[in-house]
Amino acid sequence: MRLMSWAAILGLFCLFAAEAGAEEVRIEQGRLRGETQEGISSYLGVPFAAAPLGELRWRAPAPPPSWRGVREARRFAPACMQSGVSMPGEPHPEVSEDCLYLNIWAPRARRAPVMVFIHGGGYTNGSTALALYSGERLAARGVVVVTIAYRLGALGFLAHPDLTAEGAGSSGNYGLLDQIAALEWVRDNIAAFGGDPGNVTVFGQSAGAMAISLLMASPRARGLFHRAIAQSGGVFEPIALAPHYLLANAEADGLAFARAHGASSLTELRALPVERLLEGAERISHPVIGSELLPLAPYDAYVLGEAADIPLIVGSNAEEARSLIDVSGVTAATFRSHVTSHWGNLPAPLLDAYAPEAEEDAQANRLAFDRDLRFGWDMWAWARLHARHSTRPVYYYLFSHRPPFRGEPRSGWGAGHFAELWYVFDNLVEGDGAWTAQDRALADEVAGRWVSFARTGEPNLDGYPSWLEFTEVEPVLTDFGASRDVLRAPVDPRLRAFDAVYDSLRQAPAGPMMSAPQRGATEAGPRARDAAAEHLRLVGRQRPR
Repeated sequence: MRLMSWAAILGLFCLFAAEAGAEEVRIEQGRLRGETQEGISSYLGVPFAAAPLGELRWRAPAPPPSWRGVREARRFAPACMQSGVSMPGEPHPEVSEDCLYLNIWAPRARRAPVMVFIHGGGYTNGSTALALYSGERLAARGVVVVTIAYRLGALGFLAHPDLTAEGAGSSGNYGLLDQIAALEWVRDNIAAFGGDPGNVTVFGQSAGAMAISLLMASPRARGLFHRAIAQSGGVFEPIALAPHYLLANAEADGLAFARAHGASSLTELRALPVERLLEGAERISHPVIGSELLPLAPYDAYVLGEAADIPLIVGSNAEEARSLIDVSGVTAATFRSHVTSHWGNLPAPLLDAYAPEAEEDAQANRLAFDRDLRFGWDMWAWARLHARHSTRPVYYYLFSHRPPFRGEPRSGWGAGHFAELWYVFDNLVEGDGAWTAQDRALADEVAGRWVSFARTGEPNLDGYPSWLEFTEVEPVLTDFGASRDVLRAPVDPRLRAFDAVYDSLRQAPAGPMMSAPQRGATEAGPRARDAAAEHLRLVGRQRPR
């Protein structure tokens, strides 16, 4: 009878555990309880830094607090403060200034490769709670998946002279510091989840990919990741197109932002309601070049041999702009004015290269211009820089498949910006699209290649064509589209127009002037060129042509 009682108790315990799906781990801060389904354990809303509130607003992230007992980790934390959404058609996220949390999906494994995802959203939007970013299906392939939040907008990127003084010569870039803090947390804790801290791959899309190009240029991030995948985003244009990215100019914009909000001191700024700080932040929502965190922009870091020397995948989508702009009214006669209304007075040779010769080309050329200005050229430049200056391989792709999205606004996107994400995460969610066997096979391949790269540094899979390394001698790419071809010399000749214009801007008297891609400014005047020269002199990187 005693035997039967213990058996009954044990049976009830096992039943409860199976139903609850609870999984506990111990990390530096305390014990976490997650949830396990179909062999994948998830831990949601895990703090990697202290809440950046009060005096911690506009400071580098502080270590996360410890706790007693067991912390439940079964619910996403709020996204960082933002208005709007990062992707048309997605739900508005719950937001809070207390937002420095990450999420983990882990298989039952030991020393599994780790993949850390940095979301996009133009440094102003984005949420790790988006269902598209769930990591279960990647984790089922034998990797630990981590998605991280970071401060956005003014809270993430405000530069100000008083903040610079407080920060020992640096301000802005708090969002990037958050990303570094999350990677440090991964280094220190991921082994508890079965991950290998010595094999971490960062992957990101849009602003997340731009952040990766900056992290690869940052001495502070060195050694925190060992491979990188950048999807549709990089930071390689001349500073002449965005002089406000330099610290001195960013500080001036920060002063103007503070005045506009009636704040004459940091104390007054930190006392403002957080919702007020969402107003008028567009000009300051970008990284800042010229500090200990980012002494060099990525282009110069590569040229001077100071970019991270790691295996790399870069690429973009064939129809990036279709999900971002409306060209329904564009004609051959209005092509230039339509570009100018969006981006200001860009150098004429860029517009000349895309100017339509026939009426039927007007809208396609307008889309191609935005595609290459915002994404295509950056990835082409990044692949060449890595091939030229790194000892590790770079793999270049084009995503040309058109997902069968359902409903507005996605049904007209084609192979637009965001389109590859469904395939990278292998999350062909029912209701998002009329997915076919071809879509599921492509998702299986893309996700498989990303995981293979995280595991070995090579994105090759048995049963699929070899993805050849990109070199300057053999500038090949893999086309994820209907043809599934390995293409040679896949360069749209119009990208050469960007090469010529940007090379001429870099050869301005100030020297090598590069910065982040806040596009749409006119060519820099003498003040911007002087600021760039001073920046490069201060960091000891001025060099003769």
